[in-house]
Amino acid sequence: MIVCIAEKPSVAQDIAKVIGATKKLTGYFEGNGYQVTWTYGHLCCLKTPKEYNDQWKYWSLSSLPIIPERFGINLIADSGVKKQFAIIKKLYASADMIINCGDAGQEGELIQRWVMQKAQVKCPVKRLWISSLTEESIRTGFTHLRPQKDYDNLYMAGLARATGDWLLGMNATRLYTLKYGGKDQLLSIGRVQTPTLALIVQRQKEIDHFKPEPYWLLTTTYRGCVFQAEEGKYTDKAEATKTLSLAERETFYIDGITQKKSAEAPPQLYDLTSLQVDCNKRYGYTAETTLKTIQSLYEKKLTTYPRVDTRYLSDDIYQKCSGIIQDLSSRYKEAIPLLSSPLRKSRRVFDTKKVTDHHAIIPTGKPASSLSEKEQKVYDLIVRRFICNFYEDCIFWTTAVKGHSGIIPFKATGKEIIERGWKATFANIDENDSEEKEAILPKFTEGEHGQHTPELKEKQTSAPKPYTEATLLRAMETAGKFVENEELRAALKQNGIGRPSSRAGIIETLFKRQYIIRQKNILIPSPIGIALIETIKSDLLKSCELTGIWEKKLRDIEAGRYDPNDFMNELKEQLMDVVNAVMSDKESHQITSCQHATGVSRNTVRKGRSSQKVKAGMTCPLCGQGKIFKAKYNYRCSRWKEGCNYSHPFEKK
Repeated sequence: MIVCIAEKPSVAQDIAKVIGATKKLTGYFEGNGYQVTWTYGHLCCLKTPKEYNDQWKYWSLSSLPIIPERFGINLIADSGVKKQFAIIKKLYASADMIINCGDAGQEGELIQRWVMQKAQVKCPVKRLWISSLTEESIRTGFTHLRPQKDYDNLYMAGLARATGDWLLGMNATRLYTLKYGGKDQLLSIGRVQTPTLALIVQRQKEIDHFKPEPYWLLTTTYRGCVFQAEEGKYTDKAEATKTLSLAERETFYIDGITQKKSAEAPPQLYDLTSLQVDCNKRYGYTAETTLKTIQSLYEKKLTTYPRVDTRYLSDDIYQKCSGIIQDLSSRYKEAIPLLSSPLRKSRRVFDTKKVTDHHAIIPTGKPASSLSEKEQKVYDLIVRRFICNFYEDCIFWTTAVKGHSGIIPFKATGKEIIERGWKATFANIDENDSEEKEAILPKFTEGEHGQHTPELKEKQTSAPKPYTEATLLRAMETAGKFVENEELRAALKQNGIGRPSSRAGIIETLFKRQYIIRQKNILIPSPIGIALIETIKSDLLKSCELTGIWEKKLRDIEAGRYDPNDFMNELKEQLMDVVNAVMSDKESHQITSCQHATGVSRNTVRKGRSSQKVKAGMTCPLCGQGKIFKAKYNYRCSRWKEGCNYSHPFEKK
């Protein structure tokens, strides 16, 4: 019997239907020589500190750093998880072969490898690697199964990420909580969350310390067109006023007119980050909302795999695109003009060298129905972005007009679209679409002249803008560097903070920790968030560039270019330096916040237990975020992976 295992029941059902495993049994499907089962995301997790050493059970500075000689895994303490794992283990024990059908990425690989390790799998394992859940994609994937060993580097990268995050999170959270946490104050530190918080805090400091400076703009209006002085900004009011006086005395002349024909290519296809950015700008959706929505569209077989960081398609996808366009044409009239001739093939879209495991997010062509409002909007963006890339470039005239009044030169520029090209696909979707308002100039003649109206406007320099989720995602993508240029941004991606799929969760974690606050669509650091970043001196914990370098090393592990043992050894050495530096810090300040008061004594943090009555399902009294569940020997917090080590023994009867 061949056992297939997917990451979710819904995905397992899709696979089972395609391969003929139609009999529904408890915890799996069976038929046609297959058994198809599933996990519920993670079934296993890394062991807690106390499971390695009794001395690590309680929080104390003397026990740091916590560095296990070898990491181990356990089943997550949940009755449903234990029941499903028992079914999986039984199926594995009698399997002739296993097909790993987990999500095609680092985390998906890690989830399934840990389950296999826990079940002590001995039989051969193959890997299913697909980018969509359509019947065609699943069938094609099953005809191109690959040995699991081909994905060993992917697993090693996922394992290095998980163990590295555990080491840094567990040690730094305990270290800073015990050293600087005031009464009842947990200080959560994370490899990605803390540099992200540092970005927001730094931006807020720039805003708070910004001192506006005045400047003056000289313009003149001639035949309803506003010309700006070529001098640009005047920082001296007396000089600006003198120039205005000179301009007022003279007639305005048109000196020259130049026109240039230009082309604007369609915007590239979506990766996850660019989709999250666009949805935040257009609709105000959070990164987490967009991720959940695109994941739902993927599971409904309407779009391809979403957790991607490339905006290209491999060349072999080109032959499938005409069929997708045909399927979309019944609902999208913009697709109809593409049916009459071969589709345009651009290197900005099709480039196999720039595609690794997955290609950009595109529609599958499957008919969409019964979508929520959010799903419809996100789906619509993906479809239109896909369609527009087969249209011709937008062609426009750029016009520059130069003039003068006395000795003062002026200029005006305008833009007039003459062939809309791809822009036609966005003509009517909403007021925030990609359609630009055209600045069409009047028809001028060189040498013409007449009366004009000069004007001097006083302005002030502007403070940096606070982060929105859209601009924060871009900053995370490029390790804190704000980059608009698509090609340069793509070059910096390998040094970004976190994975595309994890960034939404990181932002949500900062909200849950109350380190940042959302005001309309902007992100503001809270007082405790600011205090935490000001307290942290280590670049390892808060430097965007250093964290970006670590992220690149994880990618290099995945590509087989970097040894995961070197990654862990370097991290351990740097962690020792962090612990020693904090231990030797003579400052005695403490970080407190009434917003974070949980009613747990300082002694509780050290001993990991509370005096109040505890029951499963209650809110964690230590972090105030997680839920208490009943583990094997005690009560624990569901957010232990995020650094909360709440523990309480069972009540004696």
